[in-house]
Amino acid sequence: MAEKKEETINIDETVHKVEDYVQENRKSLLIIAGAAIAVLVGYFAYSNFWVKPAEESAQKEIFAAQQYFKMDSIDLAINGKGKEKGFKQIADQYSSSNTGNLANYYLGVLYMKKGQFQNAIDALKKYDAEDDITGAMALGLMGDAYMELGNNDEALTYYKKAVGYDNNEFTAPLFMRKSAFTYELQGKWSEALDMYKKIQSDYSASTEGREIGKYIARAQAMIK
Repeated sequence: MAEKKEETINIDETVHKVEDYVQENRKSLLIIAGAAIAVLVGYFAYSNFWVKPAEESAQKEIFAAQQYFKMDSIDLAINGKGKEKGFKQIADQYSSSNTGNLANYYLGVLYMKKGQFQNAIDALKKYDAEDDITGAMALGLMGDAYMELGNNDEALTYYKKAVGYDNNEFTAPLFMRKSAFTYELQGKWSEALDMYKKIQSDYSASTEGREIGKYIARAQAMIK
């Protein structure tokens, strides 16, 4: 009974301390509560009166750019035509929307096609991946862009990021092979061989896995 009484006293003591704190800091707490409510109201208004309408407008306006993309009309897809907006305008104007975010991915791909590799990197860095495949592809494309710019170290960094982003049968072996090629360019044949062997063991059914034997043989020959 003594233990129970002591426990009750301790709990009551805590409750009293909380009550005292609330009374002493009532004004401050009211200000904090008011600020929290203001934030919630602000977020609700921002989501419903800005983000949602912007998303709806962006989805309508991106259609023309996507059609130009399918037609491989690179400049029109980037810059638009007349009243039709290109991916560049959509990415800038609707940056807070999911569609504006996706426009950055399209821009990265298009700049790669134009050979504007730094522009491609800048666009792809703004892209917040909506799924694992495009996330891995965006990282791998940045690796390709750095490779084209002669920065093999950064290229390897992004190839590895692409591999680690999602271990699927499509992107992982592709960028593992590119990582191995980069190691070869750096004269790191042992690292390249390890990467090739990993493709063989983990992704033997992939396109890269089916032809990996010749690369393993080449790396082994260079090491010897």
